Amino acid sequence: MNAKISAPRAAECDAAKPRVRDRIFKTACDLFYRHGIRAVGVDTIASEAGTNKMSFYRSFASKDELVAQYLREEVREGWQWWDALVAPHAGDARAQVEALFHAHAVRSCTSDSRGCALANAAVEIDSKDHPALRVIEEYKQELRRRFRELARDMRARDPGALGDALLLLFEGSYLTQLTFHSQHGPAESAAAAARALIDAYTP
Repeated sequence: MNAKISAPRAAECDAAKPRVRDRIFKTACDLFYRHGIRAVGVDTIASEAGTNKMSFYRSFASKDELVAQYLREEVREGWQWWDALVAPHAGDARAQVEALFHAHAVRSCTSDSRGCALANAAVEIDSKDHPALRVIEEYKQELRRRFRELARDMRARDPGALGDALLLLFEGSYLTQLTFHSQHGPAESAAAAARALIDAYTP
């Protein structure tokens, strides 16, 4: 019996095996979120991905660039999550906000939640030249813009203030999971607090 794998079968095996770059990226994303950016070095990423530093630097110019790419992926997934939640409530801004905060509370109260990856990274990054800093700033500015737009759509008396209040509640409820390691922390009250804010600012 010929032990060699046929060319089509070999191609299938190669396609099924994740590329080295993809393995490195997925491993880094998991490690950065669970342990933080500074705590995870290139050696650790390469080892956990089953490769070496040479392969790492063939795939990514630097750790800083990898961090920026990690956060871009977090942004992409974040807006995908947001858009999927608001889509069923098109034209009803209040229902959109309530759907966001309900899902946000559920997500924040899971045992593996470490809060917002971008906020966590902002705390660790102290260089104004870090390529990830712009990713974080642009995401947070867009998050603020979206909440303010929802507040305007709800005809709030002061849409800027309501939008900012909802943003602060959204951000703060996420971060509480870092100190309240249970499914019954303050984040559970975020949806009710959002409704109270809306009632206070809208007719």
